[in-house]
Amino acid sequence: MAFIESISDEAASKEVAVLFDADRERLGYVANYTRIFGHRPAVERARRQLLGAITENMDPRRYELVTVAAARRLRSSYCMLAHGKILAEEHLSPAVVGDLAVDPQAAELDEVDVAVMDFAGKVVDDATSVIPSDVARLRELGLSDVEILDVALAAAVRCFVSKTIDALCVTPDPVFGELDLDLRRKLTVGRSLAAG
Repeated sequence: MAFIESISDEAASKEVAVLFDADRERLGYVANYTRIFGHRPAVERARRQLLGAITENMDPRRYELVTVAAARRLRSSYCMLAHGKILAEEHLSPAVVGDLAVDPQAAELDEVDVAVMDFAGKVVDDATSVIPSDVARLRELGLSDVEILDVALAAAVRCFVSKTIDALCVTPDPVFGELDLDLRRKLTVGRSLAAG
């Protein structure tokens, strides 16, 4: 249970109901984080707009890899479960997703994917530790400056999302309980599905 009240369907204002309806259309349910961010619908709309602006330019698979790398470093189970699930269903095998959740270096990923995830992790850990050679490495692997910026943006925005939901103990959605047990355990890097 979250540390602050989740907004129920009955208590949702018209403005919040629009956010809930968008979740139902996209996910099939209202995400627990939306019920919390619904206290500040303008912030939630801005968050969605920012994510949309970042992802419209990124390869979806790369976005998910960056997000998982960032969530792993942030120890955000919610974000690991949500984005690990997407990776396992749309981009990689569940076994590879489980491996990269534990150690991206050991997963069956190509050099570009590993470098992108390493860079995202460094942005999350200590952005001031990023040095010219980190960026040069991504350029050598074929990323443009815009693509490098997108990786940094995706990692940085994950800090906002993950830290907010973890600070308020927003538990992962029940749907993640349906994931394969081994994968679910590997993706649970912080709060458990039943934390509170």
